[in-house]
Amino acid sequence: MVVEKNAPLQPCNTFGIAARAQTLVRVRSVDDLLAVLADPELAPAPKFVLGGGSNIILTGDVKPVVLKMEIKGLRLVEETPKAWIVEAGAGEVWHDAVAWTLAHGYPGLENLALIPGTVGASPVQNIGAYGVELQDRFESLDAIDLATGQSFSLDAAQCGFGYRDSVFKHAPSEAQDGSGLPRGMGLAGRAVITHVRFRLPKPWKPVLGYLDLERRRAEAGVEHPSAEQIFDWICDIRRAKLPDPAVVGNAGSFFKNPTVSPDQCADIIAREPKIVHYPMPDGSIKLAAGWLIDACGWKGKSIGKAGVYEKQALVLVNRGRGAESVTGGEVMTLAKAIQTSVYERFGIRLEPEPVVV
Repeated sequence: MVVEKNAPLQPCNTFGIAARAQTLVRVRSVDDLLAVLADPELAPAPKFVLGGGSNIILTGDVKPVVLKMEIKGLRLVEETPKAWIVEAGAGEVWHDAVAWTLAHGYPGLENLALIPGTVGASPVQNIGAYGVELQDRFESLDAIDLATGQSFSLDAAQCGFGYRDSVFKHAPSEAQDGSGLPRGMGLAGRAVITHVRFRLPKPWKPVLGYLDLERRRAEAGVEHPSAEQIFDWICDIRRAKLPDPAVVGNAGSFFKNPTVSPDQCADIIAREPKIVHYPMPDGSIKLAAGWLIDACGWKGKSIGKAGVYEKQALVLVNRGRGAESVTGGEVMTLAKAIQTSVYERFGIRLEPEPVVV
């Protein structure tokens, strides 16, 4: 267990916001986590779990004990006639884990290539892209209850997956059962994920249909692309649209794509015929948040050192650098101004994806 005091967090968040942790613990094994919970000073303190820092906005120094999840490991747990079951440590870089599965002949995660962050954060956010969500490839996870030190596992149903949502984003309820774990929806701040297992189905089938992917397939003249080809296409598409956090600080897509009823969508289309929208399986309509923001004239605009990316209005970026970096306050001021503009024009409230700390 490595404990650091007054630790800088600027290298630990992809937005590059300067902040510090009063106490940071590098968790590289389950034993490290249990040692924290057994420590008389660390155990009673509030905790903040930090993975790749790709989905957080720091608005100041962090007083809770920061658990920097660095548990590694990738392995094939089981192979059946219907699936490969692959396990990854929570501290593995997500994109590296996707690349590893393909390199070892276990396709199924290729549509989720180049999503920033770590494996442990993937079920929390129920990450998704290009027609695939984490829940579509999820088998189970292992976690530790921060209050009791008890380990437990959850399957997909118990994770309560929704659009960019899971039980890990909701506060625990007061009711408890004999296990000591919170009952119902809510493990936010209560549990930390240590390992995640994925079910990669056999036979593998490509997930296509998105315009960008179909365009790539047409350009390549490939009728039946391989998982590796889809992986490469998606990496190219994402790199063309999204800034590299190593070059321009950002937290990826800043707002969730809102969903509306067919009637609401028809009303908006009557006023804005060019609005980008997608029908969902449940009958609702998903609107492209980036299009809404762009239509309000925000692309390329800035407030202080917080800006809207020139190539994709859904991404907010850090226009500062080093000691002159953007502040979390500037980012949230810009985000709120965008929300106001979109609501005033379209009557739609955009919801941020990152966690504001």
